[in-house]
Amino acid sequence: MTTPRDVLTPAALAMLQTIAESGSFAAAARSSNMVPSALTYRVRQMEDALDVLLFDRGSRQARITEAGAELLREGTRLLADIDAVANRVRRVATGWESQFTIAVDSIISRATVMELCAEFLSLKPPTRLKLRDETLSGTLEALTSGQADLALGAIMHASTTAGLHREALGGVNFTFAVAPHHPLAKHPEPLSDETIRQHRVVAVADSIQRGGGLTIGLLAGQDVFTVAGMPAKLDAQIRGLGVGFLPTPLAQPYIDSGRLVAKRMERSERQIQVSYAWRKSERPGQGRALQWWLAQLKNPVTRAALLGEHRSPA
Repeated sequence: MTTPRDVLTPAALAMLQTIAESGSFAAAARSSNMVPSALTYRVRQMEDALDVLLFDRGSRQARITEAGAELLREGTRLLADIDAVANRVRRVATGWESQFTIAVDSIISRATVMELCAEFLSLKPPTRLKLRDETLSGTLEALTSGQADLALGAIMHASTTAGLHREALGGVNFTFAVAPHHPLAKHPEPLSDETIRQHRVVAVADSIQRGGGLTIGLLAGQDVFTVAGMPAKLDAQIRGLGVGFLPTPLAQPYIDSGRLVAKRMERSERQIQVSYAWRKSERPGQGRALQWWLAQLKNPVTRAALLGEHRSPA
């Protein structure tokens, strides 16, 4: 028995386009260098397999039915997709990856990442670009598990570098900040751990899928409000829902505008060193998408922007 998959071939869909454009079976047959009976037979096969009428044969014109028009619309899209796949395959053969995934830690400036994405996509590569939002050890896990090709903002340790290439992205300074209406805003400085422990802290959830993940800046016995990423942590602290450390470039505009208050602590100021990393390949050479991103990351200005341009309207 003939099935839709047997008859809905690219050639058959192209034939439908020709019939619709020419307005008659006879004209379409001449255009396709076919005898009219052969063309009519192929249309009948499609109609039988789909159990629908594609053309109204009640007049001299080949008037397409609603079902036929829908098939033509979808068929046109499928033919365009086939052409696009063929073009992508040809270009991938030149060294471009078919897909390139970047794990972006919540500490990284999204505006800078999007600017880099815009530059990359302006090259019109055949590579599909995908971003993954990650936090703390989840950023590195996305890379080591094969779910990402490049990690931005990874916290690396000596035991986590096997099978990976890494380069320093830089150090991120953190500021302890509270909302101006929070009880700690007017508390005498420097703040002790015992004083801070009495107030809820806002923490960013580690996006790691397996294991316990990392916790940074939490005190034993302290109440915790956990959010999904750094933008949510900033929002929560502005609202006074808790206190905690924020990347200084992210917090500074809000401190300057009075929406946050920076507080000195008895503990030394916090700084975290982060890296960008990618997997070692068993094959010689690198894909052209990875080459492009690594070339951008060699620029100190780009690295600084990824860690510092967290600017938002304050």
